[in-house]
Parts: sequence; C-alpha cells; structure tokens
Amino acid sequence: MDKRTLNLTFSLPVSFFRASAVLLLWTGTAGVFAQTPANTAGTASASIASLDAPASLQRAFLKKNCFACHNEKLRTAGLSLENLDLQDVARSGEILEKVVHKVWSGAMPPASVPRPDKTSVSLFLASLEITLDQSSAAHPNPGRPTTLHRLNRTEYVNAVRDIFGVELNPREVATLPADDESYGFDNNGDVLGLSPLLLERYLSVARKVTNGALGVPAGAEADAYTHHADYSVSQAQWVEGLPLGTRGGTAFTYRFPADGEYLIKMKLQRFYDRLLGFGQGGSGTGAMPRQWIEVAIEDTPVAMFSVGLDQTLREPLIIPEESAMDHPIKALSKVELAERGFTGDDGLEFRVFVKAGAKKVRADFLARFAPMTTQMREPYASGTGGPPRPMGIDSIMVTGPFNAQGPGDTPSRRRILTCQPKAPAEEMPCARTVLTKLATRAYRRPVTQNELQELLTAYEVGRKNQDFETGFNMALRRMLMDPAFLFRAEHEPVRVAANTPFRISDLELASRLSFFLWSSAPDDELLAAAEKGQLKDPAVLEAQTRRMLADRRAENLVSNFGEQWLSLRQLSGIQPDPVIFSDFDDGLRRAFLRETEMLLEHVMLGDRNVLELLNANYTFVNERLAQHYGIPGVYGDQFRRVTTTDGIRGGLLGQGSILTATSYPNRTSPVLRGKWILETLLGSPPPPPPPDVPALPDAEGGKVLSMRERMAEHRKNPACAGCHARMDPLGFALENFDATGKWRSGETSGPADLILRPIDASAQLADGTKFDGIAGLKAMLQNRSEEFVYTLTERLMTFALGRGTDWYDAPAIRAAVRAAKTDDYRFSALVLGVVKSAPFQMRMPSGAEHAQQVRPQAAKNVAN
Repeated sequence: MDKRTLNLTFSLPVSFFRASAVLLLWTGTAGVFAQTPANTAGTASASIASLDAPASLQRAFLKKNCFACHNEKLRTAGLSLENLDLQDVARSGEILEKVVHKVWSGAMPPASVPRPDKTSVSLFLASLEITLDQSSAAHPNPGRPTTLHRLNRTEYVNAVRDIFGVELNPREVATLPADDESYGFDNNGDVLGLSPLLLERYLSVARKVTNGALGVPAGAEADAYTHHADYSVSQAQWVEGLPLGTRGGTAFTYRFPADGEYLIKMKLQRFYDRLLGFGQGGSGTGAMPRQWIEVAIEDTPVAMFSVGLDQTLREPLIIPEESAMDHPIKALSKVELAERGFTGDDGLEFRVFVKAGAKKVRADFLARFAPMTTQMREPYASGTGGPPRPMGIDSIMVTGPFNAQGPGDTPSRRRILTCQPKAPAEEMPCARTVLTKLATRAYRRPVTQNELQELLTAYEVGRKNQDFETGFNMALRRMLMDPAFLFRAEHEPVRVAANTPFRISDLELASRLSFFLWSSAPDDELLAAAEKGQLKDPAVLEAQTRRMLADRRAENLVSNFGEQWLSLRQLSGIQPDPVIFSDFDDGLRRAFLRETEMLLEHVMLGDRNVLELLNANYTFVNERLAQHYGIPGVYGDQFRRVTTTDGIRGGLLGQGSILTATSYPNRTSPVLRGKWILETLLGSPPPPPPPDVPALPDAEGGKVLSMRERMAEHRKNPACAGCHARMDPLGFALENFDATGKWRSGETSGPADLILRPIDASAQLADGTKFDGIAGLKAMLQNRSEEFVYTLTERLMTFALGRGTDWYDAPAIRAAVRAAKTDDYRFSALVLGVVKSAPFQMRMPSGAEHAQQVRPQAAKNVAN
C-alpha cells in the first residue's frame, strides 16, 4: 500500500469510518471475503485488508497507548499486552476482544493519560475486528449451552397454555418459585436446577393443569378460589377493562371446572375513616348514598346488589333510576352498628349455574356523579386526610361446583380429545392417537415408542376401575412430569470430533427459536417444518421467524425480554418518599410501566428502527401520566400516542419508569442513572464499588451542597474518581428529572430546605465530549448508536441462547449489527441476525474448550 493510500485511510472521519469499518464480511467456510459494493468506505477497509502486516499496525497502536501500563513488569489489572502474539489470533482472541471492547467504549486508555486521536482508534479497531472475524470464520466457536435446559416458570406457564389450552391463574403460577437470574435474565440454563421441592410443586401444578384441561367429573368435590382486588387501583373512578359507566371494581378470569352451580361471595374493602368515626373493622359505607354493585360473567350480568349502611339487598337485574340513588342512608352510630352486628358484606353472595370453561368474572359499581375538585382527588401522604374513600371491592370468592353435571364442552377438551370412544374396545386406540399427538407437541419432537408406552401404562393405571377420562387424566400428568417436557435437551452426534462445532438438529433449532420469540413451545407449523428438515433452508428459517414475530405470542419479547433487559421488574419494589413526593401512587407506577411497554411494543413488534428507543419524538400517556409530565390536552384513562416537541420526553431516557428505578426514595442519583446507561444502553458497565464507600456529604463549611457539589466532594477520593468519571456525566444530564421523573428547574436538599438552587445539567466525558441536559445526552448517544445497537443485539443473543455471551460470540454479534444496518436497524433484522448466527444454530461438543458446563460468572450471580 502506498503512502498516499495510507494517509487517506488515516484522514477519514471517525463517525464515517467507524460506521462502516468492517465491510469485508465473511461469506463462507472457504475463507472468502466479499467487499460490500457501492460504498466508498470500502476503500478504507480494503486498505486495511491489503496491509502486508496488519499485526504491525495493531502492535504500533498498543505500544503507543497501552504498553505503559499493561507490560510484563507492571501488569496493571493483571494484564500484559507486551508479548501478545497478534499473529496467533485463535490463541489470543479472548484478550483481543477485551481490547476491542475497552477501546471502543472509551474505557481505555484511561482519562488520566493522553488519548489517541479518533481516526487512529477507528483504524486500529477496524483492523483488529477484521482479524478477529476472519479467525472466527476459520475456527468457529459457537459455545456450548447447558445440555439439559429446564423450562423456567414463564416458559412452563406459556407451554401449558399453548399445548393444553389451560391458562394458569396467579395462585397456581405462584406455586412454582421464581427462577434465579444470571447475566440479567431468568432463562439462563446454567442456573435452572431442579430441586426435590420444585419437583413436588410441578406435580401439584400438573393436577391443576389436567383438571383444567379435561374438567372434573360429575360428583366432584367443591373447591374455592379467592381473587383479591388490587388495592392500588382507585375505586373512585373507572377502571380500565371494565364497562364504561362504572367505577371501581375488579375483574379476573376463573376456570370453571365443570357444568354446575357456583357460590360467588364478595367482600368490601376495609379502611380507617377518621372523619366518620369508624374503626378498622368498618365496612366503609359511612354516610354515603346507597351503592349498586353489578356482577357479570363473560359480560352477562348475573346479579345486582344495593348496599347501604342499614342492609344489603339483592336487586333485579335492571339499572336503578337515578332518582332512587339521590337519598343517602342515615349513618348509624357505633352502638347501633354493634347492636345490629351488621357489615356491608352481609348478603353479598349468590348462587349461579355456569358452564365449564375459563370465563371472565367482574364486579363493579354503577357510577354516580359526585363533583370533586382536583385538589381533593390528590393522594394524601398521611393517609388520614381528605374526603372519605368510596366503597370498594376487596375480594371475590368462587366456590364450586355444586351439583356438578360433568366437565362440559370446553375449548381445551375439544383441542385434546380429538376422538371420543363409544365402546371399551375403542378406548386404547383413541388414547394412543391422542397421546401421540399431544406428546409430540409437549416433547417438541416425535415421541418414541418407549415414551408412548410409558404414557399408555399410566393411562391403564388410571383407567383401572375408573372411566376413560380418569385414565387419560393420569396419562397427561405423567406427560407433564416427563423430563422431555420439563427440559430442553440437545444431543450430540454419535461421532463428533473434539473441539469441532456441529449444527444442532432442526427440531432442536425449532425449540431454540420458539422459546426465544415466544417463551413457549413450538407450534404445529414450526414442528412440521423441522420434522421435514426444512429449517436448514435459510429462506424457510427466515419466513418462520417473520411469521412468529407477527404472532401475538411474540408479545413475550416485550414482557419477558424487554422488561428484564431494562430492569423494569424492580420498579414494583420502589417506593418514593411519600412526604417529598406526595403525588406518587401505584396508579402512577402502573402508568410508568405501561408507557415503557407500549414503546417497546411499538418499536419491537412494529418492526421499527430500534434507535427510536433512544430518540423517538413521541410517547404514550394517559391523563394521569400526562399531568405528571406536564403534557397538556390529554384526558381520560386510555393510553394514546402523543407527539413531543420539547426534546424532554420521547425515548427511554425521558420515561418515569427508568428515572424512578434509577433513583433513591428521597433523591435522584446521577451514579445509578449513569451506571444504568453504561450497562443497559452502551454495554460497558463500571466495576463494582469498593467496600465501605462513604456517604455523600450534605454540607461543606456550613453551606448546603447541591447534588453536583456533593458528587464533586465524593470524587476527591482517588479510589472513586476513575469510575465516577464515566458514570457521573451521564447522570448529571438527567438531573432536571426528579426521583419520580417529573421535570424541575431547581433542586433542594430536602423537605426542610426552602432554597431552590438552579440545576446544572452540563456534562463532559473523559474523552472531552461535552453535552448539556437530556437533549445533549440523546444527541451524544445518537452519535454512539452502534454501541447501543451492539448492546441490544448482545442482550438478545444472551436471551436467545439461554447463556451468557462470551468473547467468542463477539464476531457473530458484529455480523448481526452490520447486517441490520443495511435494513435501517429494524428490530426484525437484529432478530434475524441472531437466528442466522453460528452460536444460535450450532454448538460445541462436550469437553470443548471455552464451553464450561457452569460458568463462573453465573455461579457468582447466584451466590449474590
């Protein structure tokens, strides 16, 4: 390469060069590179590839910028790069990938030493990535997920729903303990064990599943289920999901196990009403007018009650005249209440005949017009002031069946019992046919003769001295307890050479794909394609992936992957200080979560550019959330998309869910917010804090310090300065948001501090990059968009593989990111990049290098 070409290469802008640094993509196992056409940046990459000694270029960069610390004498951080063999990439790949990550993220060289110019950094990274990708293509290492991967709780529940048609209720789901997390997700196969206690829980749930799928026979004993209303939901207004014209109430889905009579009994909420003088056991009726409660099953009214302090009456199923609701019942004294021994719950029960099946049960109050000012509607920090709370539903208990007439005709029975034996001689052939089909779905592959015989033996045991369905019920329980259902197994070929990667079977690939996109078992169409060996065809695999992304079951990517990736699950345990943030309540908490869910759904399931998660000019709010954000013109409880023009809202960083989850109960935290950005969005988490970190100082020399001043005092400690130099600037840019995500122009040090100090949201990174506030932070992240897309792809691959990604997965992640760039970074392009990658379609055999059964980091996460 002549000097002029070399100079041209070094003079390319960083943003231009880094965005297309590795345009020579590996196209096959023969070791052939193909230059991307119609792209002038290809000249730069071609220049790198044509260097006589790319290792010389890389060593020159390392010598100038890294050897001063990472040499054989100092071995800073236990690492020496001085004698690293850059020619033997297969042996030194792990270290080189760490070098790529540290230099790319800006973590190295440290801010305390002179930093190389951006063009040199880009050229060094591009050269090194090409070398690493070429080595990976010549010697692929797809890793080795655990051989037996137990279904986690979410996957088990979804598989039961999709295979047997049974939606487990919250009480049944809670029977199974929550799963351990590792690498940020609860589907990591390395930590999903099976204890004796969990095995007993599976057996208990299996009984519920089979009874729910087939129903219970005539004469079955009555069972009771109690649904508790969410106390955080206001009973004073309309509740989303219930009919308009109602207020308060609750709704749930109950699986009626048989045709028969059921007793439905309601209980009203209890609360302390200081103004009316009732104690903790009061029914909450007070001096309020008589209230009407309507109960419905599948939106068909089945009972209506009028409740007052004097008595509760069962009413005809008609809407009462408004004039009849205008006369309040006189409040009774404590003596009168004691003499009558009456509570508002008395009489709130009835019997009704219901056919078997899962049905929606709801109870709500007919709405009454009661003018109330905005100030009166505000929540009260003490919990004792303000207007009296309206009557509310506490719980609904369903007991039955009584006089059961049999399991009835339900969708799950029609799905499972595809044949109905009319004579004893027809029972065994019918059982064999149905069990073969069900076991194929449950085991996610064709059932073997030995496995089928085990199911038929269980059927015969249950059938003895009983009827056909009792025997079939026993066979289903056996199926649900089989390791082939509870575990995802991947088998090695009989003859496979050591350290030689192999492609997993199409059936195993179908399971990987289904549990990645749906967190559930493959459906019939995917299994059929796998049985025919069609998933080896890239076109068929892509078509199946796109079909599955368009299916409603792909919503699990939002609720399962998205919420864990963004750490949204911890939002439920955060309670801001009620004195400082008196307007925060559980309704606002739910609105925060719903806003983020809707953004994820819009981008991920709408197949949009994933960078909209950072820079969208819209968000999703209802009236409650819009008031909190200061967005005008939004009324009602329904969420809707609104365009934002202030540069504040829109994207994840302006959402209350993220801002609240990264704050302390009484104040903001630039450290938590900066750490979240580094770890979640940029994939470059700081090291854990040292022990005995001192608390932030509140004052210095009698002067009350701002948050920025308190952090500056903290950074005077040399042990803290290094990490905080990376985290704090990112967090300071978000200081205009308080600990609940509300915008503010000034801050105080606490409730007693009356001095409002202006907020300085300016920031400067260690590399000299300056930005100001949320708008500047978004612009900075937009310039580092490749880091965000790489991090999101890496998290997708971690979730898809059920293991933590390692250094040898980096080439596959880079390839997926490059492919997605050509498709405008659409979410489907990232998913397809993961699905088409070697780590997703292949695995290493047992005992292979870099394929430990239990990874040290996973074990460490569990221990913590």
